[in-house]
Amino acid sequence: MSLHLPPPPFEKKIVKLEDLSQAAGSLPKPVILTNGVFDILHRGHVTYLAQARELGKSLIVAVNSDKSVKMLGKGDDRPINSEEDRAAVLAALECVSLVVIFPDKVPLEAVRLARPDIYVKGGDYKIEDLPEAEIVHSYGGKVVTVSFEHDRSTTKLLKKVRGTS
Repeated sequence: MSLHLPPPPFEKKIVKLEDLSQAAGSLPKPVILTNGVFDILHRGHVTYLAQARELGKSLIVAVNSDKSVKMLGKGDDRPINSEEDRAAVLAALECVSLVVIFPDKVPLEAVRLARPDIYVKGGDYKIEDLPEAEIVHSYGGKVVTVSFEHDRSTTKLLKKVRGTS
């Protein structure tokens, strides 16, 4: 017997950029926001996301659109997974409250709309180099970086799979 089931509940965690302000405003505070490509989800990603979530009550993940991944120069064949697939995988994580896809290299508009209490980036970033930090500081929010627990990356995984490492 084949059943046609409704979409899983996590699909409701994915919001359009224009709906982000309202969706973020209804989340329990403090709200944390982070962003990235999250192309092939790995242990480094899920550890980082779980740690970011521990800083507050809600976690918003802003995901680079396919077009913006191209702007980042990750490679001609990147992203491997489409923005919709990357958003769905992230939304399925228990630690993630909302997912939004953003079209630019840097999630300035997502940060403006979500107004997170805390904006989190990986330890490979310097706060003073983040243009989005200025936005967060302008309304009294906090910006932090989190040290990586595991030396993992999608680029390293792809090199290993392709036998080029």
